[in-house]
Amino acid sequence: QVQLVESGGGLVQAGGSLNLTCAASGSSFSSKAMGWHRQAPGKQREWVATISGGGAKRHADSVKGRFTISRDNAKNTMYLQMDSLKPEDTAIYYCAVYLSKTYWGQGTQVTVSS
Repeated sequence: QVQLVESGGGLVQAGGSLNLTCAASGSSFSSKAMGWHRQAPGKQREWVATISGGGAKRHADSVKGRFTISRDNAKNTMYLQMDSLKPEDTAIYYCAVYLSKTYWGQGTQVTVSS
């Protein structure tokens, strides 16, 4: 059974940094694409970044240059380094693995104060 557990969220001031972690279990995901999404209050969930099994990365324009997705296949773990955080980055952040269907974690809250 696929399980994804996010951690690393919290409260930070604008301009600060956080590093989110997604620990995956239930299978080996080294060849599978994984990603981060976020959902702000009253808004739809939006895509943030994706990393392929081979390490190719894509980031949404809204976070490009500030956020960096990475993974450690040996640990079945994915990361999101978030720098220069802005209040508009406040959201619940979800990790996902894209198999025959998309599996989601439970989310971790990130709050950026101005």
